[in-house]
Amino acid sequence: MSDDNQRDQSTPAEPAAQAPAPAVPAGPEPEAIRFFGTTWVNHDRGYALRRVGVAIGSLAGAVSAAYLLRFAYEGLEIGNVGPFLSISVVVLFAIASSIAFAKTWESFSRRPAPSSDEAALKGLKAIGFIGSLIAYFLRALFEAPGEKLRRAEYERAKTEFERRRSSRTGNPAARRPKRKK
Repeated sequence: MSDDNQRDQSTPAEPAAQAPAPAVPAGPEPEAIRFFGTTWVNHDRGYALRRVGVAIGSLAGAVSAAYLLRFAYEGLEIGNVGPFLSISVVVLFAIASSIAFAKTWESFSRRPAPSSDEAALKGLKAIGFIGSLIAYFLRALFEAPGEKLRRAEYERAKTEFERRRSSRTGNPAARRPKRKK
């Protein structure tokens, strides 16, 4: 038999099984945090180990980056570029690191405004990445970086959801129409 005949003799495809309807969420979903997911909500599923891992990882990254910058500075010294350029490089990295630290630390407690200058500071934060790593290290000692902000938003969303759910009573179709004044 040819392939065409076999296709004709085959049984018709069964109708596709209907996918179950997605479950209606029982409330607002918590926002995931990098490296933590949603474990910050109940501090479960290895939350403490993740905090330790983030703290150690960010500290190790900051130390290794400092050694990398030290080797770059020694390269400038070997290249005999002069004291002005050597000092300028050190000052540039110090300022960039302090700005990156401040902006990263600030991002843990509030969201940036949509029209803020965060996009313009990306390059500066990339240069001062040691400051960002130190901010992650210090924040991970106390909580997941950004947990306080997300917890406040999540609690606010939960109370708003409960307030809206509790105001619904009865069948809305059975209500009397409002009187016109």
